[in-house]
Parts: sequence; C-alpha cells; structure tokens
Amino acid sequence: MSRLAICPGSFDPVTYGHLDIIQRGAKIFDQVIVAVFNNQSKAPLFTVDERIALLKETTKDIPNVSVDSSNGLLIDYARKQNAHAILRGLRAVSDFEYEMQITSMNKKLDENIETLFMMTNNQYSFLSSSIVKEVAKYKANVSDLVPEIVEKALKDKFN
Repeated sequence: MSRLAICPGSFDPVTYGHLDIIQRGAKIFDQVIVAVFNNQSKAPLFTVDERIALLKETTKDIPNVSVDSSNGLLIDYARKQNAHAILRGLRAVSDFEYEMQITSMNKKLDENIETLFMMTNNQYSFLSSSIVKEVAKYKANVSDLVPEIVEKALKDKFN
C-alpha cells in the first residue's frame, strides 16, 4: 500500500523552511501532495496560481511530490485524496498550540487520518513567509531564505 501525505500551507511564498519539511517528508512517504490553501486571516501577496507555480518549480526535482490546491477543509481534501497523514512543520513552541488545535479538530472530523509534526531544521526555525515578505518589501537580501525563483518573484511584486 502506498503511503500518501498531504503537506498543507498557504506558502505565500514558499521558503527554505517549507522546502526542508517537504524534502524530508518525501523521504518518509511514498507520495507527498503539497496543497496550497488560502488562510482566511491573511491577505496573500501571491495568487494561488502563482504559489502553485513557485512550488512546482521549487519541488520539480523531488519525484514523489506533487502540488495542488483546495478551498475547503483540509481534512475533506485529505480524505478525497485517500491520504494516510497530514504532514506539518513546527518551527518553535509558539507554533505548537495553534497546530494542536487544528490537529484535534481534524482528528474529531476523521480519526483515520493522522497528523505528523516535523521540526524544521534549526537554521530555519525563525523563518516565516511573513518575515520574508517584510524583509523583501524593503529590498533587503532574502537569497538565503528562499529559492532564486521566489526571490525574483518577490522583487517583481515589490517593484
């Protein structure tokens, strides 16, 4: 049986922290679907289509990773894809409470889909898309935070 995980997020934009989790998850699962979701509490810089394109480009060398999007509940999407697990990255203790609430609700909605947490590599523990956007907005160097294609996309957005 093939083990499938959903790696959800807003990915606005994708960072090296996201890619760290995706690459490591791809070593554990037979297939990983990176699913772009719209976070209602955030005003995105990139459209869903732009985020999908950036993710496809930055994950193209990982053969068992695909990219998709959804507007609905994550657990409904996972069920529709016949996923075994939801793969989430944790940067710091501050992420844990929020993630625990989501995980508890998902477990209530479908007890057959597990959520697995993976600690982000220490070098990315401070990194978030919000921080990247803020730094890029003021023309600071983000080359060690995001892939080159994302850096260019940020420059284009802020010019």
